[in-house]
Amino acid sequence: MEKKDPVLSVSFIIFLLLIPICNAQTKGRLATVLSIDGGGIRGIVPGVVLAHLESKLQEIDGLSARIADYFDVIAGTSSGGLITTMLTAPGADNQPVYAAKDITSFYMEHGPRIFPQSRRNKFVDSSVKLFKGPKYDGKYLKALVRRLLGNLTVSQTLTNVVIPAYDIRRLQTVIFNTKDGQTNATKNALLSDVCLGTSAAPTFLPPHYFEIKDAEGNIRTFDLVDGGVAANNPTLAAIMQISKEILLGKFKLMDMQPQDKDRLLVLSLGTGLSKQEEKYNAADATKWGMLRWVYNNGASPLIDIYGDASSDMVDIHVSTTFQSLGNEQNYLRIQEDNLAGDASSLDISTNNNMKTLVEIGNKLLKKPVMRVNLDTGRPEQVQGEGTNGDALSRFARLLSNERKFRQGS
Repeated sequence: MEKKDPVLSVSFIIFLLLIPICNAQTKGRLATVLSIDGGGIRGIVPGVVLAHLESKLQEIDGLSARIADYFDVIAGTSSGGLITTMLTAPGADNQPVYAAKDITSFYMEHGPRIFPQSRRNKFVDSSVKLFKGPKYDGKYLKALVRRLLGNLTVSQTLTNVVIPAYDIRRLQTVIFNTKDGQTNATKNALLSDVCLGTSAAPTFLPPHYFEIKDAEGNIRTFDLVDGGVAANNPTLAAIMQISKEILLGKFKLMDMQPQDKDRLLVLSLGTGLSKQEEKYNAADATKWGMLRWVYNNGASPLIDIYGDASSDMVDIHVSTTFQSLGNEQNYLRIQEDNLAGDASSLDISTNNNMKTLVEIGNKLLKKPVMRVNLDTGRPEQVQGEGTNGDALSRFARLLSNERKFRQGS
């Protein structure tokens, strides 16, 4: 299949949002998207940001307000996929199993058992371990998600989710989403299987295998690893999903005018990068063989590079399109790009490091809004838009107004 230029694809996708579609189900005036990157234990950082956003929504609409009430699509990869599921899986009274404020405590409680430091230290200290499976056996994570999610499937989420994984048997990206789960039995995976597949980071956790059988007895198999190898930043995947719904006539934006360009509202949350730390360099990498590219002093350069590059390219593509439409304020990317030391790791789950990640999330709310400079590809401070916390307050008002409009309609 011919591959298309991602920038042109994004431009076309957002162009679709400007076209009124007849005979579609009326939804509202905005299409709303939330996207959460992968990042292992660094999922604490977007967890703090989401707790702040949900608190702002609750100030406006009451304490029962939840993130899932306000977004048409919530996308997450790897650790972000776990958060997406926590925010959208139905629990008691059809409320999400976790409020956003509980995400941090989830990581604090379970992180040390998902990534036990005793096993990590043995792996680091033994060259033999490098050739005998991943750092962690994944048994605790599997038992945890099975217990929390039971028999819930992707078709049952409280809003449409988009969760990427990668099938190593087919060498193909697999994107689980609620709409497909509702219409195709072989895509209606258990949410626990989706979580285990999207978070199976190579070298860290084992690949996840499962099967789905439809009513006719047809079986589809999945051999999955972390969705971050294909879409560590799933923002584009989320935009494609909402655009597909518009194209198929299942989602309509009301009162569209040809000149309208502010109908897509996107919040994209990163889990932090270590760019300023300059973690690797060419002089050292010149001496690396295959093993050192995979494992180097407790880190995995290939995983870091692929994940960060994927996230950056999606940010650049989406930001380019929004800026070209003069609608840049409707795309908010919140990312910390100055992680250092243990905080930049995917799996250091010590109490001190997790507390550091909480502090990083809180400080990120006070930092100025950043936007990609299209010439350099680097984020730069935006004058006149305040802090990330200010921008989230503005998003909360827009999201609340949109929800009230739909309820009134």
